[in-house]
Amino acid sequence: MGSSENDIHQPLLQSYPPSLSPQPSDTKHESDGQLEAILSNGELPFLQRLQQATRIELKLLFHLAAPAVIVYMINYVMSMSTQIFSGHLGNLELAAASLGNTGIQVFAYGLMLGMGSAVETLCGQAYGARKYEMLGIYLQRSTILLTLTGILLSFIYIFSKPILILLGESPEIASAAAVFVYGLIPQIFAYSLNFPIQKFLQAQSIVAPSAYISTATLVIHLLLSWVAVYKIGLGLLGASLMLSFSWWIIVVAQFIYILKSEKCKYTWEGFNIQAFSGLPSFFKLSAASAVMLCLETWYFQILVLLAGLLENPELALDSLSICMTVSGWVFMISVGLNAAASVRVSNELGAGNPKSASFSVLVVTIISFIISVIAAILVLALRDVISYAFTEGEAVAAAVSDLCPLLALTLTLNGIQPVLSGVAVGCGWQAFVAYVNVGCYYVVGIPLGALLGFYFNLGAKGIWSGMIGGTVIQTFILMWVTFRTDWNKEVEEAMKRLNRWENKKEALLK
Repeated sequence: MGSSENDIHQPLLQSYPPSLSPQPSDTKHESDGQLEAILSNGELPFLQRLQQATRIELKLLFHLAAPAVIVYMINYVMSMSTQIFSGHLGNLELAAASLGNTGIQVFAYGLMLGMGSAVETLCGQAYGARKYEMLGIYLQRSTILLTLTGILLSFIYIFSKPILILLGESPEIASAAAVFVYGLIPQIFAYSLNFPIQKFLQAQSIVAPSAYISTATLVIHLLLSWVAVYKIGLGLLGASLMLSFSWWIIVVAQFIYILKSEKCKYTWEGFNIQAFSGLPSFFKLSAASAVMLCLETWYFQILVLLAGLLENPELALDSLSICMTVSGWVFMISVGLNAAASVRVSNELGAGNPKSASFSVLVVTIISFIISVIAAILVLALRDVISYAFTEGEAVAAAVSDLCPLLALTLTLNGIQPVLSGVAVGCGWQAFVAYVNVGCYYVVGIPLGALLGFYFNLGAKGIWSGMIGGTVIQTFILMWVTFRTDWNKEVEEAMKRLNRWENKKEALLK
């Protein structure tokens, strides 16, 4: 490497005056350097080091992951509740809301969330290095880019009817879905502010306020949706407008928290003209982040689309949708751990703590894997009855039971893969993971699934099995790369990015 560990640490840890450190209540800085000191202490017996380090790491992970899981769960429930309100208006409205949510809104959500993860990499590393003023600049840069992206996305929403008709949907459903989608246009711009704000707060280990805000907003959302849809009679448009309004409540409440909270005193110093500099390079990292996440999001949407082409599409779609719903709920836990892994790794790299970063990866992966295995065992134990929570059809119950081994395997993989993706975000490997996703998902997974499903007549099981094959390859590649990572080198890379920013150059990945 050419630099000793101490040489790496010093410029990072001295980059900001100690007097400007966050409040003592900040969990991250309560243990700042303590974990690295324990892991580096060769005088302590190995088991004692392991015990002490595990206790500290589990406390930090729980502090981050638990509120993050709540936030993602509530976001999931808000969209689902809007779909339920729409469904009670009639079958056409249910189809329109489902199409608007899965066909249009999920695309925008994945794209904007992916672009927002660039803030996760940069803010996390800057916060670990105590270069707090950088976080506000990154937040503003990301908001500018996501707002510009939102303007482009709004044209897809505006012309959703002809787009859906072009994709083969009936004019009646396309017209109703377009009405629903029009009400989601304000939501796009809520995304452009929410995701950078969310990552800005997560990088500082401030997650609980977002959970409280989201929980309160869900209650308001359910009440307003009921009034708008049923009492005022605004129908589909009212349902989607209330969803957009609820997202804006979250945005405004989180921004007020940033302005008023002592914890953000040094990370938010007001609006800054520097936010408009370095946008092309920031866009490069944001685009890589978006591609990485979107390729994963679309992968399982393609599974559902392929199932619709089978000989008995209704049974295949019903059984797959139930399995995907169960997977979606469990996946929220992995997403929360993904966020925790990203924050922990980026913070420790920025602070110049390679051993802590490596240990954090190990602990969060083991915890996530254990949780996912427990979920997989429960699914297998309840395989014959799990579908009755959704429908009373015996044929669907049998089909779901037949798919449950694949669901259990998917849940197990989801205990590892999302966490490793979070590690990739923490390190700034988004571009590399995007290439891996293209190869594993779209060169291997989908063609193999189509071959097994259609050519070998294995139906939904064949399609899903092939796509799991792509996920297995991707997971092993990420595990291998993570295992072989030189964490001292990652610390150096983090330091270079931060120093480029301080020199008023573009503080981003090459």
